[in-house]
Amino acid sequence: MKGIADLHIHSRYSRATSKQGTPEYLDLWARKKGISILGTGDFTHPQWREELKEKLIPAEDGLYCLKEEAVLEESGEYKNSSPRFVLSGEISSIYKKNGKVRKVHNVILLPSLEDAEKLSKKLEIIGNIHSDGRPILGLDSHDLLEIMLELCPRGILIPAHIWTPHFSMFGAFSGFDTVEECFEDLTPYIHAVETGLSSDPLMNWKLSALDRYQLISNSDAHSPAKLGREANLLDIDLSYQGLYQAIQEGNGLEGTIEFFPEEGKYHFDGHRKCHLCLSPEESEAYGGICPICGKKITIGVDHRVMQLSDRKDGRERKNKKPFEYLVPLPEVIAASTGKTPASKKVQEQYEIMLHKLGPEFEILREIPVEEIRKEAGYMVAEGIRRLRAGQVKRTPGFDGEYGVIRLFEQDEIENPNGQLSFFSEEEMHQEEKNRKDRVSSGQRPDQSEKQQEEDKETGKKEELNEKQSQAAETIDRRIAVAAGPGTGKTKTLIARILYLLEQRNVGPGEITAVTFTNQAARELKERLTLQAGSRRNISRMQIGTFHSICLDFLKKQGRKIFLADTSVLTEIAKELCGEYGLSLTPAQLLNKISLAKTGAVSGQEELIPQLLQSYQERLHSQGLYDFDDLLTETLKICRENHGSRKKQSWERKFSYLMVDEFQDISSIQYELIREWNKNGKELFVIGDPDQSIYGFRGSDSGCFMKMKEEYPETRMISLENNYRSTGHILRGALAVIGNNPGMERKLKPWKDEGVPLRIVEASSKNAEAVFAAKEINRLTGGMDMLEAQDYFAQKGNAGQKSFRDIAVLYRTHHQARLLEKCFQKEGIPYVVRGREGFLESPLVQGTISFFCSLAEPDHPACREEAVKKLWDLEDSRISSGIYEEMAARYEKKWDRTKPKKLMQEWIEDLNLTEEKNMQMLADMAIFYNSTREFLDALLLGEEGDLKRCGGKSYHGDAVSLMTLHASKGLEFPVVILFGMEKGELPLEREDAPADVEEERRLFYVGMTRAREELILTFAEEPSAFLEEIPEEDTEREKTGKQKNMETCRQLSLFDFIQEKTT
Repeated sequence: MKGIADLHIHSRYSRATSKQGTPEYLDLWARKKGISILGTGDFTHPQWREELKEKLIPAEDGLYCLKEEAVLEESGEYKNSSPRFVLSGEISSIYKKNGKVRKVHNVILLPSLEDAEKLSKKLEIIGNIHSDGRPILGLDSHDLLEIMLELCPRGILIPAHIWTPHFSMFGAFSGFDTVEECFEDLTPYIHAVETGLSSDPLMNWKLSALDRYQLISNSDAHSPAKLGREANLLDIDLSYQGLYQAIQEGNGLEGTIEFFPEEGKYHFDGHRKCHLCLSPEESEAYGGICPICGKKITIGVDHRVMQLSDRKDGRERKNKKPFEYLVPLPEVIAASTGKTPASKKVQEQYEIMLHKLGPEFEILREIPVEEIRKEAGYMVAEGIRRLRAGQVKRTPGFDGEYGVIRLFEQDEIENPNGQLSFFSEEEMHQEEKNRKDRVSSGQRPDQSEKQQEEDKETGKKEELNEKQSQAAETIDRRIAVAAGPGTGKTKTLIARILYLLEQRNVGPGEITAVTFTNQAARELKERLTLQAGSRRNISRMQIGTFHSICLDFLKKQGRKIFLADTSVLTEIAKELCGEYGLSLTPAQLLNKISLAKTGAVSGQEELIPQLLQSYQERLHSQGLYDFDDLLTETLKICRENHGSRKKQSWERKFSYLMVDEFQDISSIQYELIREWNKNGKELFVIGDPDQSIYGFRGSDSGCFMKMKEEYPETRMISLENNYRSTGHILRGALAVIGNNPGMERKLKPWKDEGVPLRIVEASSKNAEAVFAAKEINRLTGGMDMLEAQDYFAQKGNAGQKSFRDIAVLYRTHHQARLLEKCFQKEGIPYVVRGREGFLESPLVQGTISFFCSLAEPDHPACREEAVKKLWDLEDSRISSGIYEEMAARYEKKWDRTKPKKLMQEWIEDLNLTEEKNMQMLADMAIFYNSTREFLDALLLGEEGDLKRCGGKSYHGDAVSLMTLHASKGLEFPVVILFGMEKGELPLEREDAPADVEEERRLFYVGMTRAREELILTFAEEPSAFLEEIPEEDTEREKTGKQKNMETCRQLSLFDFIQEKTT
């Protein structure tokens, strides 16, 4: 079969597409154009797949055609045969690789709807494929190819429009320099690349690395009328196998039909806002800086090709396929008449030509000009003749603005009889010369200023500064380091440990490092292992949270420890509230009990001794410990051991004790530090009093001063250089925290000023959440090309972010519900951190108890709780039978199966697929390698240790959603503080007055998580803390005043001709 194939298109389910993107209209327009094989586009979208199943029937092997009853009546007017469909789709991958944000589009072709279903089901686990026909996944292109090959070996993956600046394999802003860098070991499975609208084969031939790949072209059409803007010329057996051999091997690929590359909207460099279009040479002469506004110039495809090419003349390539330039027929008619392609007269002329002469491609490529002249007149025929001869004038596109291809000058259109001469070569290039003359008067930016801008420090240095070195290398019995946000606290702690190991030859078994979260402990171990290498056995070092260290300590003392889960504690508290007539919720009583046990209550809040005793008796009667018992029992044993005056074996581990986040320790934790290090050699604590945010559970921001008062010889060191945040962010944060009592804060920004803080007032809660979602679109450079074009026209490439570079922080978990709803609607991948309310669900608690019972089979309480919560039964023969049946099913696989898979099986077995809380538990399980690790996190984890993906199994980039408390110890290039309004911050509750100083510290923590951009949003009345930020460091705006996005459409090549005629 000799024919034309357009394999990369989009249906109506993709963003910014025509409503006519249906099988019926695609069939119609393929007939009009003369296209033999057409990609379906968007096979990942479930609704589109269902529509394809309904309306297509199998034709030749791996190809489909429209059912006869679905063919439009209008289609019968076009005599050419029914076009064939092949399953196709485009995947947008946004991820970070080799330290850079990558945004790559790939086209996939498949041999059947069954394969499309199979691959889509897999991708649905990874990301949201429902919101856009071209889904956005945080998935490495290499991994996408690997998944496709595993599930559909006959599938074809083709890197799409490989030179597009923002979304392609070789893109100047977010691509790679080689195919191998993108696909690594799977590179041999890539056999073809799509050149895109802004490049042609001649340009691609300049890159010898592409010699082994087939160069194909497709329209990437967003409406049926745009089909075939670029296409492939084939001579193959009409089957998927024939198509496969053409694309993968070149057998039957006769050549391509090309857009004029200058017509593409990213062909040349430039700056659209300043109306500046530059060749690569001119752009380099300006140092990549716009001479008008001083911002970065958008690098175009031609420049990018020049950067990577190793041939001056692409015609040196051997085994080249021929290609030809074409312009869509309506645009030829429009150019010949001075009208717009969409005008009624042009469309009427187009339809007449199709009916009288045949399909569009035949008219443009094959039908004799004389025959065209008879039916369409002199000007249209002359336009087609010039097109075939390449006699066109080209004005290159740049920075998102389409170029213009002119077949006629305006006076030729106005007086066709007097303008019969053809363009000479000199005339064809005159406009190019004039353009160069126009920009040559621009003034080149000062080189020293440019160099100075490039040399600015934008992050922390590799080596320690003077204060960090002092903290790491000081030899003293007790050292306290005040380390504000971004001063390199963790880096200093690591340097201290390495100094002990390498310079002072301290044994790893003598060092204990206490962290605030399990995640911080893991990261500390990983970084130490990385830096120390194999020189030291880091595993012999004791690193963990207070609770994990105490749990390990008690087990080594011979104690059998069974931790009570939340459901058991809640039941006990509920019974006690009733017995003692307390007007408290179980959660409130448990909090008071915890404060009492850890010594953090004032006299007026003391509990009745009998109540506390009753609580402990009921707990211990079941052989259970609560969280605080780990600390109290450890402290009790340590004191008893020290009372014997005999050196204990456990003390060696605490010879060199390091405590991170010292400001957040409670009274009992302070006592543990004293006991652990009583006979130790050195104590090193590090933290920031201004980040003490756990007063509600007993922490004391005055612990540094307490230590100094108790041990006057303590060496006090302050780290003052902030390497994290820009000047505006740090200054704003310091102004806020300066309203709290304490010493003068001396933090100094190491980065430049950056952009001001944005304070955004929303008209409603919903508008605030929508703003956050749209802002993430902006920050990631737009989640599709149309959004990216608008963003980069304003910002250039500066500041583009991946999803994982962004965090949205809020005061309480209930504020996240609206955000999740908006993110799901927008298809934004996200991960929620923290201990959420769904964990209190009886079914969730019962599930946790069930698997705890398998992990600890000797402990009956977990089993009893599981039976009660899951099946609402007391312990009996019936309940035992139910439990034993489920235990037998899971006892051998609970610790061998991945937690996510285990949870999904469990949910299905219990017929709980409609239970949202259970699905959220499964979404949390994906972040853990084993079920035991998952259970430990649920029972022992702090707020920042728990994570849940937003309904999808995201393996790549995702936005982080979390409370301000959970954000402690983390940092992100961009932070959005959401819901910063009165009542939420400071948090106002009826049962307790707000601790304004602690709430201000919490706000300060949130602000200082941001490295580059900080956005604070509110609806209704703003938080009083917002007024404490200096005006000179902020920009205020309202969402209602945001500039509306222009309605987007695919631009015509000749849209500008009409402008010039008016």
